[in-house]
Parts: sequence; C-alpha cells; structure tokens
Amino acid sequence: MNGIVEISFALINLTLLEIVLGIDNILFISILSSRLPVAIQSRARRIGLLAALLMRVLLLLSLKWLTGLTGGVIELFNHNFSIRDFILLAGGLFLLAKASSEIFKYVESHEEHESSKSSQRSMTFVHFLIQICLIDMVFSLDSVITAIGLAKQVWVMVGAIIISVMVMIIFSDRLDEFIKSHPAIRILALSFLIVVGVVLIADGLGEHVPRGYIYFGMGYTLLVELLNIRRLNKQKKLAQN
Repeated sequence: MNGIVEISFALINLTLLEIVLGIDNILFISILSSRLPVAIQSRARRIGLLAALLMRVLLLLSLKWLTGLTGGVIELFNHNFSIRDFILLAGGLFLLAKASSEIFKYVESHEEHESSKSSQRSMTFVHFLIQICLIDMVFSLDSVITAIGLAKQVWVMVGAIIISVMVMIIFSDRLDEFIKSHPAIRILALSFLIVVGVVLIADGLGEHVPRGYIYFGMGYTLLVELLNIRRLNKQKKLAQN
C-alpha cells in the first residue's frame, strides 16, 4: 500500500513539474507556429508537442547514453565541458537569437500589419519541424535529467511525460489564442524565452541558475500583466456604456 501511495505521489509531482518545465517549450512552439499558414498552425503545434514527447521518451530509454553526456570531454577556461554543456550552450544561443529575431519582426511588422501579413507566413512546415526538433532536444534533455532525479521507475517517468504533454496539447490552442489576442503577452513570452536562453547558456558554462527563481519572476510578471488586461477590459466596458 505504501508503495502505491509513493508511486502515485511521484507520478503526480513529476507530472506537475514536467508541465512547468514544458512551459518554455510550448511557448516556443506557439510563437514559431504563428509564422505558418493559419490552416495548419493548430496541427503544427500538436506535432511539435508530440515530437517533444517522442524525444523525451527516447532519452529516458537511453539512460546509459544520457548519463554519459554529463562526463567531461574537454577542458576550456578552467571548466571541464561535457557533451550536455555543449548542447545547452548551442540551445541557449539558438533560443536567444530566435526569440530576439521574433521580437524584432513582431515590433517592426506591427505598424504595417496588413501589408506584411504574407511575409509573416513565410516559414515552411519542414523548416518549422527542424527548428522544433532542435529546441526539443535541449528542453527534453533538461526535463529528462530532472525526471531521473525525482523518480526511480522508468515507467513512472514515461507516464508523467505522456500525461504532461497531453495536457499541453489540450490547452495549446487556447494558449495560442490568448497570446495572439494580447500583444503584450506575446512580447512577455518572447522575453521569457530570452531569459531561458541566457539560463541555458549559464548552465552550459557551469553556472547553474535555479529554475524556481526564473519561473517565480515570470509568474509574477504575468500576474501583473493579467491584472492590467483586466483593468483595460473594465475601462472598455465602461466606455461602451
């Protein structure tokens, strides 16, 4: 009986943690999919999340290989770099460049939204999948290492990952609509991805930054923005009356 309770607690705890750790992933997928034709955006988000699911399960089933990624392979600047460090560095730089580029494109095209609408849908589906797979590898690596530290049974880790991704798939369209309908939230999400990119780079350089601080800061900022949105909606209703 105690074993069942312990496993259930581990499954619930790990599922919630995987959802939190997957926020940056789903934000990246949502923002990147907005550059695809509208008709395939929803399907693209689901495929992107399923790719993340597949990547995480494959990594879990390759525990021996994953453990080897943390071993040092080369020493530079008094730091023994591992393969994992190089993956985090590459992923952080990619995320930093991509989020900065998306902010620039969004801000520059906002004033000429109608004339630039076609250029905003310039990304091909294949290009989208390539970028999603690359960033999924980075996000999945961090997520799987966390899962290994919290649970002993592989099936519990796999179950938590499957449940968390299914939850994200269910709410992906609502999240995307919310981001699209509130420009400030979109900029906030992109800024969040920049922060995640910086954290990944710091981790790759051996300077671990606790994720709790990052998520608390972003959660607080999001709460303030949601209160501001509510205030603006009330003002619009009063103006209409």
